[in-house]
Amino acid sequence: MELALKDVFAILESTPETLRALLGNLPDHWLTCTEGPQSFSPRDVLGHLLHGEETDWMPRVKMVLEHGESVAFEPFDRFAFRKKYKGKTIEALLDDFEARRIRNLEELTQLDLSPEQLQLTGTHPELGRVTLAQLLATWTVHDLAHINQITRVMARQYVNEVGPWREYVRLLAG
Repeated sequence: MELALKDVFAILESTPETLRALLGNLPDHWLTCTEGPQSFSPRDVLGHLLHGEETDWMPRVKMVLEHGESVAFEPFDRFAFRKKYKGKTIEALLDDFEARRIRNLEELTQLDLSPEQLQLTGTHPELGRVTLAQLLATWTVHDLAHINQITRVMARQYVNEVGPWREYVRLLAG
């Protein structure tokens, strides 16, 4: 499917509400569950997404538009959220994420990107040349992947409790 900005906006606009519906009223043990020692909990995923809103997506969009490939993107610290948001409540994280996402999408709207601009390129520190369209598609897929991660981590908390139905729940297989 070819990138369409209206589709990008549809997903990115819905993510804060989706996360609030998934996480907003849960007890702490659901927010902090993981799949193992090195994996993200649902709360971690939210912190990671918020940190990306603050330091990754829009700064990179602006870099492509202002500098093209001449200035590489800053590397993204996937774990910086752990120190940055330590002690924040889930409600505060959800509020901060929603507010930052709204600001970012307002900025993106104001750019009024043309099809030609979507083909402009920037430099990712590990991947090399990337287009603005690829960056926006990745932002969208990143949201969807992390929503999937949250639901997968939570579902796997009941991997044993579902008993024989486990074979019918593909998410719990393996």
